Amino acid sequence: MNITALLPEHWQSVRAIYEDGLATGNASFQTSAPSWDEWDASHLAHSRIVALDGDTVAGWAALTPVSGRCVYAGVAEISVYIAASYRGKGVGKILLQTLIAQSEANGIWTLQAGIFPENAASLRLHEVAGFRQVGFREKIGKMGNRWRDTILLEKRSPNTGQ
Repeated sequence: MNITALLPEHWQSVRAIYEDGLATGNASFQTSAPSWDEWDASHLAHSRIVALDGDTVAGWAALTPVSGRCVYAGVAEISVYIAASYRGKGVGKILLQTLIAQSEANGIWTLQAGIFPENAASLRLHEVAGFRQVGFREKIGKMGNRWRDTILLEKRSPNTGQ
């Protein structure tokens, strides 16, 4: 498995993996993947990676800013998506570890994730990587006619000097 920067030429595969995750109903409140331009504009320019198995994109991870306010410049929300045929094979762990290291190298002091309680695999992945539960958001959003809860997790960088 080779971890490399997520580039525009990976987008078709990244988008397919994203849409496959969305189809589970437990990956995001999003119902469809955006265009490359929309996705590119909404994610940080650094810390966006893919796991390649040969030429096949096995998964991807990236960061979005949590706020446009300068005091939150070092806080980002994490996304990790794994192709169905690669789930349970350690790809998520490698991506998450790499993304954490890249985020810290780029001045991110807190990573956060909002995960549906039903997404047990994602909760385990983040907890093993050192994320801790900091909140439970009851009925925070609707998917169709169904209210959904999320568990808020965060990981503080030990390199913040605080």
